[in-house]
Amino acid sequence: MSLLQGLRRPSLARRLVLLAVGWSFAALVITAVVVGIQFQEAALRRFDAGLSDLIDNLISGSTVDDGQVIAPALTDQRALRAYSGRYWAIDQPLANGAVRTLVPSRSLWDSELKLPADLPARLKANPRKAIAFDAPGLQPGERLRVVARWATLDTHNPPLIFLAAEDRRPIDREVRNFVTATAIAFLILGGGLIAAVIIQVRVGLRPLFDLRHEVADVRRGKAERLQAEYPSELKPLTDELNALVAHNQETVERQRTHVGNLAHALKTPISVMITEASQRPGPLSEVVTRQAEVMRQQVDHHLRRARAAARAQGPGERTSVAEVLDELARTLERIFRDKGVVIDWDAPDDLWFLGERQDLLEIAGNAMENAGKWGKGRIRVRAEPVSAERFRLTIEDDGPGLPPDRREEVIRRGARLDENAPGSGLGLSIVDELARAYGGDLTLGDAALGGLCVAVRLPRAAA
Repeated sequence: MSLLQGLRRPSLARRLVLLAVGWSFAALVITAVVVGIQFQEAALRRFDAGLSDLIDNLISGSTVDDGQVIAPALTDQRALRAYSGRYWAIDQPLANGAVRTLVPSRSLWDSELKLPADLPARLKANPRKAIAFDAPGLQPGERLRVVARWATLDTHNPPLIFLAAEDRRPIDREVRNFVTATAIAFLILGGGLIAAVIIQVRVGLRPLFDLRHEVADVRRGKAERLQAEYPSELKPLTDELNALVAHNQETVERQRTHVGNLAHALKTPISVMITEASQRPGPLSEVVTRQAEVMRQQVDHHLRRARAAARAQGPGERTSVAEVLDELARTLERIFRDKGVVIDWDAPDDLWFLGERQDLLEIAGNAMENAGKWGKGRIRVRAEPVSAERFRLTIEDDGPGLPPDRREEVIRRGARLDENAPGSGLGLSIVDELARAYGGDLTLGDAALGGLCVAVRLPRAAA
């Protein structure tokens, strides 16, 4: 389905190539047809000229003796062999429009040339012009080219029709050979033109491809703006894109400022409430303190999510995954030293998170801390790329695991499966919401170690 959608997707390069190929193909076909027709007509003109020369020799050498037409003794050997493919004849037009052969060539033997019924009338209407036409041959498969002329030998004798004919199959074969050679040459030329068009389009559109890669670099955090020099046609577009990037950066910074101001405005009154409540012990004080702590945790959680969403909208920063995992592993092993927790982590040195270091610390730290709380002592952490734009962070423990029907519950904000366990119940919820803020996701499954497997997909920055 994706392949069909890709083929149907509009493409500027494909449109230019198809348009150029279409015009080139039409031009080549028309040129080939015109060249073939011109060659055939030129070949027929040469053929007719040879037959006209034969008629001139007949007219100049023929005489009339006692009313009988005597043809000259021509030396053309082909006209002396029966059905050789070269013929001539001297005919007399009759009053009824028919013709009578007076003197045939020996090659005609006992046959006659098959002439159009209106030939005498056409020749008489224009006696100075020879008429060329095709006629059936005397042998199977033979095609004759015939030239006829109206001429009078002297003023005392009636006009005669002089005919010369020859098998036109050799000239047709020559035309076919020429057309075949021309078609092959034009096919080769067409292939070269198509290749040239493709190269021309690729080279001509190269600035657009470069622009796409540079915009991707800006999106991935490798560059802050478009810096390459582009043709004048693309310069207004690159200027607008740079202005849009600058506007987005300004918007993100403004959002960060607002988030910071909101955090300060909310945390200060909450801290005052907790301090005042702690100074007046009692049932009311305990309720106020407990609820104020919940409020502070919720404020921290949502402000953290808002900051991550704001950062994800702008050009991202790059954070080394290996450095963060190394720092977290050392810290958590000290925290859970009493349980003897050992964290086995692995990440490529060239794997980078497309985001801020603090956010990756929150995501990986909460997931690894959750594994430390519930695991028996072994934690395995793996970070590996899954595509050019995503990588997967997997945290496994050897704890009791989690039934499939309760996995969605632990992701809900503030949900706690064990109220006696330490913490606020926001750990995996923070991981899920920060991952979603960066366009990723969180999935829970069974670990190979026997406990819970937490897999997080996050954006990857180019190395």
